[in-house]
Amino acid sequence: MRNIRTHHFGHGCIFTSLIWTLLLFIYLNYIEVNQLLKNVPLKGAGPYQPFSTKFSSNFANNSKQIRPQLKTKKVENKLDQNIKATNNIMISPKLDMIFNENVQIRDLGFQQHGFNVFISNQLSYHRHVPDTRSMKCQAKSYPYHLPVASIIICFYNEVLSALLRTVHSVIDHTPWHLLHEIILIDDHSEFDYLKENLRKYMKEKFPENVKLIRNDKREGLIRGRMIGAANATGEVLVFLDSHCEVNKMWLQPLLFAIQKDHRMVVCPLIDAISAYTLNYMPSPILRGGFTWNLHFKWEHVPRSYLLGPEGAAAPIKSPTMAGGIFAINRQYFFEIGQYDGGMNTWGGENLEISFRIWMCGGKLFIIPCSRVGHISRKMLSHKAHEIVDSLQYNSLRLVHVWLDEYKEQFFLQRPDLRRKEYGNISERVELRKILGCKSFQWYLDNIYPELKVFPLPAKEN
Repeated sequence: MRNIRTHHFGHGCIFTSLIWTLLLFIYLNYIEVNQLLKNVPLKGAGPYQPFSTKFSSNFANNSKQIRPQLKTKKVENKLDQNIKATNNIMISPKLDMIFNENVQIRDLGFQQHGFNVFISNQLSYHRHVPDTRSMKCQAKSYPYHLPVASIIICFYNEVLSALLRTVHSVIDHTPWHLLHEIILIDDHSEFDYLKENLRKYMKEKFPENVKLIRNDKREGLIRGRMIGAANATGEVLVFLDSHCEVNKMWLQPLLFAIQKDHRMVVCPLIDAISAYTLNYMPSPILRGGFTWNLHFKWEHVPRSYLLGPEGAAAPIKSPTMAGGIFAINRQYFFEIGQYDGGMNTWGGENLEISFRIWMCGGKLFIIPCSRVGHISRKMLSHKAHEIVDSLQYNSLRLVHVWLDEYKEQFFLQRPDLRRKEYGNISERVELRKILGCKSFQWYLDNIYPELKVFPLPAKEN
């Protein structure tokens, strides 16, 4: 009898230990994530509002919300079949984890789109996101009369729920008198739901100033945006990606900066939307930089930038932009040569336009009081080759037009690209002369002195 009791007691101790270990693991993860989401420790920045613990309230309960099944002539996707009821999904925004989720549907969404389509299709098009602005930003006010904006959103095979949520967030959070138009550019998408379903939804749900242009062939993001700009009639062009959610008072700070200086090109602070849970998370105060292999990077803002009376609410001079989300005076966009139309698909255009803005008399700033969330998509393996090829080709074009003798810094990192083709750049070289642009040495001295220049190997005789 004693042996049986001892045996049961031992099992009980083991079971209790496992329970306490699990609870401790959950608690430590809760604390760790809480620490990550605390206020940005920058002088002048007010506290961020806490995340809503009622995460489930962001799920759609409207039976009319479209649940697209992804189909094309070449692809038959079963993503939307057998989707469970919303109340069977348990989401912990603090732990950033998903339980009881259909793993097969989730994985298929990641393979095709780089984020959790299963969750996206359940979220409301009008969901609440936390106001991530600092207290100083929330206290600011802006003139009623500001330049009107054309919002340009280029998409290719985008998830319909993400695209519609992007458009609805713009409509929901933008003063009507400032929203001149929203222009959607369909870059020859293949999915059926982006054809008739989208057209029907736009006709029934969107106002008349939401317009759709369909490209007859695949142009790529760069030329797609140029098509959107050519059809826009607002005073300011605002470029958005097709998987964004704008925040409160997002547009007024951008328009106000451009109203004061038409050569000011401005970007919002880009908050992160988790690719796994679509949880909306605040971004710290960052600016854009780059490495000598011409990869964009985010970096901390020099402390001296934050010592003025506005603190972290002041516009931040940024050497480069991420590229997906920015605002620019429409006339100025064309004056400085819009995008390089010789570039392919996507990649490098953000650095090219950043160098051109600074070197040719413009200014590039990040406006911390404007916040836009962006889904941080994962790299799609089936598109990696196309992306790498276009990025290399585009980088070579900007190297030979804008970097002057500092192109050797690029080839020091990428000697394999020295003899690669990059097309005809004569028009872009001529544009630089016409605009009277400064040298890249000036850019390094005045805009990005923090960038380290590496010693070059001695030339052989």
